[in-house]
Amino acid sequence: MEKTLLQQLRQGNRPDWLEELAQKEEISIDDLVENILKGKAVVLGHRTGRGPMVVGKGVKTKVNANIGASTLTSDLETELKKLDAALRAKADAVMDLSLAENIREIRAKILARSPVPVGTVPIYEEATLARTKRGATVRLDAEEFLQVIEEQMADGVDFVTVHCGVTKGLVERLGSTPRLAGIVSRGGAITAAYIRHSGNENPLYEYYDRLLDMAERYDCVLSLGDGMRPGAIKDASDFFEVGEQEILGELQRRAFERGVMAMIEGPGHVPLHLVGESVKRIKRLTNNAPLYLLGPLVTDIAPGYDHITAAIGAAVAGMNGADFICYVTPSEHLGLPSEQDVFDGVIAARIAAHAADITKGLPSALKWDEELSIARRDLDWDRQIALSIDPERARRVRKERSGEGACTMCGEYCVFLVLKDVEEITRSL
Repeated sequence: MEKTLLQQLRQGNRPDWLEELAQKEEISIDDLVENILKGKAVVLGHRTGRGPMVVGKGVKTKVNANIGASTLTSDLETELKKLDAALRAKADAVMDLSLAENIREIRAKILARSPVPVGTVPIYEEATLARTKRGATVRLDAEEFLQVIEEQMADGVDFVTVHCGVTKGLVERLGSTPRLAGIVSRGGAITAAYIRHSGNENPLYEYYDRLLDMAERYDCVLSLGDGMRPGAIKDASDFFEVGEQEILGELQRRAFERGVMAMIEGPGHVPLHLVGESVKRIKRLTNNAPLYLLGPLVTDIAPGYDHITAAIGAAVAGMNGADFICYVTPSEHLGLPSEQDVFDGVIAARIAAHAADITKGLPSALKWDEELSIARRDLDWDRQIALSIDPERARRVRKERSGEGACTMCGEYCVFLVLKDVEEITRSL
């Protein structure tokens, strides 16, 4: 069996492509290798050609976009248009979260079309099989589930979310320990329902060594899912969230020892003043592994604007060490996102990630802002628009509001024009 990247590096073998990747990520090859060897960074897409891309310490904060059909809408072409929208907005990775009966067809098309790493949540396919073959989502089959995971890895999926930390012990405490919103992770809820229905342990926890066997065979990155993440800010940092994180820390350690790269998924809904503390706690409990966050959303009151609530949380989370941001769209909590929702969600998450990268002192992030500020100072509209995170929107707004002339916000009182007049008057004296 071919060695995983982590195993190769432990033996002192550096693949030729790693040097080029380090240059692309603007990090020294030695620092990149050291971070991978310490479990603080993972590489996505290196075995499939979608990328490769680094998530973790020393590189820019990355952004993921979720797409995928639901049981109510399973239009393949629509999902491919969403993929294209995510790519136009420059998402670093995408995940197919389809829960439709044509899930395999959708995944195959996305894998063939995406130039960036692709992740999946295999329990969605297993839940679909349980529903269609055995009449109920909760009737999961452990062997079938493991087979689904291996088939997805063999298909060329770059990373998989696996809710290994939703254990029987945690689920049994749900009845006696208060929680406002219960379990809001779909994968976590399906797993918990299976445990309650069958009385069995979570197969991903019980047979974790078999999962590691598969991940090692295909050198697939495990994204250890946060099935107990808080779905209301009142539930943030509660017994279930922290208890799962402790379990994920142990599972990350076992993966790392095996030579399998893994990252940790995190909450969820977290009030703003607890975001930094939450990130630092997760890092501490999970061996400083790369942290992949949904948001976090910092308030529960903004349906229709949750791309904003999530971006606020993501910026603070990134500043405190989060490495990978999963976008949230304006339709979160309301419905399946549209093509435009996907685009807007990626842009909001990228703004948050970039703001975090400035706080991390990444030279490329600081340079981008400096160059745009110079263009703005010089009233170089073409360059300012070209440097903006969404040039198409910036160009459209300028054309609609100001045409080719002065900005209509200030007109003749533009600060840069006023200061220029002062300089000219001073020189004439």
